[in-house]
Amino acid sequence: MRTAFWLAGAAALVLANQAFAGDTIKIGFVSTFSGPTAVIGNDMRNSFELALDHLGRKMAGKPVEVIYEDDGQKPDVGKQKTEKLVQSDKVDFIVGYIWSNVLLASLKTAVDSKTFLISANAGPSQLAGELCSPYVFSTSWQNDQTPQAVGTYMNQKGVKSVFLIGPNYAAGKDMLAGVKSTFKGQVVGEEYTVWPSQLDFSAELSKARASGAESIFVFYPGAAGVQFLNQYAQAGLKSTMPLYTAFTIDELSLPLQKENALGVPGAQQWVNDLPNEQNKRFVADYRKKYPGLRPTFYGAQSYDAANLINSAVVAVKGDTSKKDEMKAEMEKANFKSVRGPFKFGNNHIPIQNFYLQDVVKDSEGQLALKTVATIVENDQDRFHDKCKMK
Repeated sequence: MRTAFWLAGAAALVLANQAFAGDTIKIGFVSTFSGPTAVIGNDMRNSFELALDHLGRKMAGKPVEVIYEDDGQKPDVGKQKTEKLVQSDKVDFIVGYIWSNVLLASLKTAVDSKTFLISANAGPSQLAGELCSPYVFSTSWQNDQTPQAVGTYMNQKGVKSVFLIGPNYAAGKDMLAGVKSTFKGQVVGEEYTVWPSQLDFSAELSKARASGAESIFVFYPGAAGVQFLNQYAQAGLKSTMPLYTAFTIDELSLPLQKENALGVPGAQQWVNDLPNEQNKRFVADYRKKYPGLRPTFYGAQSYDAANLINSAVVAVKGDTSKKDEMKAEMEKANFKSVRGPFKFGNNHIPIQNFYLQDVVKDSEGQLALKTVATIVENDQDRFHDKCKMK
């Protein structure tokens, strides 16, 4: 009898431990939370937290635990933090990643462990092509897509020549390559700058002026974007060489760029004024939860990442061991995205619209981004045919 009771107790203890182990949905979030670009990471975290609020802080009835890790904008640190989340914290999902070089350094750890990784920003070409994986999804874009849309818009404007400037790292190279792939005019020259330390662009602006190009295209996120735009205006080029941008003007940089941002167009797959109901709720509730701040595309993509994960967890009723079923559900993009409906390509990169955005003064007299027109519809990245995922 005592033996029977002992066995029953042991079995109950095992079941209790199993239930406890699966009692929460564990998500690791890797981004930059220190240094000049921490504002981006903070916006991503803010938006992810808001999404969890909207989900009642639960997925499939289970509480959600999020472990935020700071990559310091360094690939080796990002890799270490990803390893910690996978090996020590044993998370069910990893989200985040602003920088393409950080994501590329971290990718193998997630893929080898079959841990789902959702990039909420970085979109290196390798991720869309030869390094695509069943366990990797994006809620943003492939790096080339946004500048490709800018190149298409420049064609529509009749621009004949351009000088390209960007940072010398994976995303910078992708961005300039994206413009060159669609722009039909002449690329007079291109300059790559030291990343992320270089914030003086006087030499590059001088080269652009001397090149005789009709216009300039630039990609600089964060603090570099603020510095570049201010120096571009101070150099007197705004009236002589029109500037076209990708990811240089956003709701984080705009308060610092101020009037210098007026008249400088860009492209994006999400702008704060997209008219769908999910986006209206996201923007309004973000501004309530974080007074004085506005959400950015970084945040919008992070908000979508939370809802993509939720769709997978709900589909398996909280049993995150069912990876094949979760993958199949995520491939449907069956959730209400703040960008409106979209679908995933064969490489798990969104097929989506890209919009022309411009800077205007809103009803409160503040500078804000406005959707002007749709540049391309249902755009698919140009590396998807290199993805051999089965």
